[in-house]
Amino acid sequence: MSGSAAIPGYTAGTPAVAKSPVTLAEFELMKNSALFGDEDVKALRQSHDVVKDQVEAILDVWYGFVGSQPQLLASFLGKSDGKPLGDYLGGVRKRFGQWILDTAKAEYDQKWLDYQHEIGLRHHRTKKNQTDSAAASAAIVPFRDLFALIFPVTFTLKPFLAKKGHKAEEVDRMYNAWVKSCLLQLTLWSHPYVKTGDF
Repeated sequence: MSGSAAIPGYTAGTPAVAKSPVTLAEFELMKNSALFGDEDVKALRQSHDVVKDQVEAILDVWYGFVGSQPQLLASFLGKSDGKPLGDYLGGVRKRFGQWILDTAKAEYDQKWLDYQHEIGLRHHRTKKNQTDSAAASAAIVPFRDLFALIFPVTFTLKPFLAKKGHKAEEVDRMYNAWVKSCLLQLTLWSHPYVKTGDF
């Protein structure tokens, strides 16, 4: 996984990220539970060349959706005036774009696993708002909204996967791999939300 110092708050692979409480061996079992295998890794990596020059367009769709749903936008509003926090939304957008590329690279090493836990912490009250100094925003992204976003994110991604002339079955393989990957990542992100000992 390659990061960029140009993306504020993107700390994958740095000492600022704590070790995940989920082990690589446990993640392998999670992959088995999701029927995520080598073919899915290949399909995700194939999708990298498809999405790498469409990141901003994908984010436009996703941000448009979040912006149209008051319950989702609430995580990015100022507590005092109820207006969107532009700098916060912008900072998150840059990291979200890198998340697209990281997902498509499908490199499941310890650094990747650790950063998934960091992402979960940043959605939970444990670390939300700290990365962008957005203390005026909501204290947590409600878990119900976080997990429910798997469908609109993956469903709206599929047309982008089909834009480079791949056969329908290839597009389906890439799409299914993205769905599985998002399920696995959101499950990892849920760790801070789950009672100790229950994950």
